[in-house]
Amino acid sequence: MDFDSLTKTVFGFLKTENAYVIQVGAVLIAAFILDAIQRSVRSRLHARLEKTKNKWDESVVEALGRPVTMIIWVIGISFAVEILQKEKKGAHIFAAAEPIRDTLIIYAFVWFLIRLIRFGESNFLSREDDEAIDKTTVNAISQLMRVVVMVTGVLVAMQTLGYSISGVLAFGGIGGIAVGFAAKDLLANFFGGLMLFLDRPFAVGDWVRSPDRDIEGTVEYIGWRLTRIRTFDARPLYVPNSVFANIAVENPSRMKNRRIYETIGLRYEDVGKLEKIINRVKEMLTDHPEIDARKTMIVNFNAFAPSSLDFFIYTFTKTTNWVYFHEVKQDVLLKVLKIIAEEGAETAFHTSTLHLMGGLPPPDQLDAGPDS
Repeated sequence: MDFDSLTKTVFGFLKTENAYVIQVGAVLIAAFILDAIQRSVRSRLHARLEKTKNKWDESVVEALGRPVTMIIWVIGISFAVEILQKEKKGAHIFAAAEPIRDTLIIYAFVWFLIRLIRFGESNFLSREDDEAIDKTTVNAISQLMRVVVMVTGVLVAMQTLGYSISGVLAFGGIGGIAVGFAAKDLLANFFGGLMLFLDRPFAVGDWVRSPDRDIEGTVEYIGWRLTRIRTFDARPLYVPNSVFANIAVENPSRMKNRRIYETIGLRYEDVGKLEKIINRVKEMLTDHPEIDARKTMIVNFNAFAPSSLDFFIYTFTKTTNWVYFHEVKQDVLLKVLKIIAEEGAETAFHTSTLHLMGGLPPPDQLDAGPDS
């Protein structure tokens, strides 16, 4: 059979009643080929983009994968359904093909955006540069973006299906007022959590405490409704986020230094050695490798106490680690005691001196009984 005969046979068959079968098959084969081409192109493009330092381009390519496949097949199947609809005009089931197609395409776009947000979140959390990345904030923003994308997708889909968005929004506004009155505490916690994510007074892993409330521990989880804090006795403390809008919160984890503030008392009989001891202590602090000499450093005679001459030490360590800070503080105090001992002085302790009018009685009267 020559080419002309084959062509006449094919066109002849296309004019028969069963021609729609070939058309449907051709559309599905074309969708399969197009899907295979896009997979191949995307795979090669992804391999090239992996060699670049920018991870956002590979995130876009990776996020496009399955949604693009879905769109190709939805469009291909919709064309096939249109062919069948023209052939089988009495079948009313084909009338639902167009809204279903539009809804699935909207779903594919929403799916792509959600995948892109997830890959973007992974890119932020996997960064190895010096810029500090707050994991809690990144997770919160990504969750909020997902919610916005899904709500927008639902509204667009409803508009596509013929529902009035204005009516839905009006109903949502009236319902929102009712829900706001019924769940004002829940909304207060939600907006309190939003402020925590925006202001970032603390993050997961920080040690926090409040002088206004009995709250102190390590932050384990920051949610939209409550924050979980692990106290130092290993108990979980669940704090509603609205509480943080009304209290002061300290974050010792973000301090740059720790303070040593101690008062040392010498005996009154060591008054002549006090000035030299103070000078030596100040010199010791200046030369100490763990004391930050750039911060305020004070070593001065401070007060005439009832039993001692008091001088105080006010300085800051370089470390903020709680355990190591106490080791540095111990070393400083031991060196202060060593300086005092080397100067022949002693630290004072609480004593009382009793003065008797007329002096003490004779020794023989001290031993006498009350009747003598």
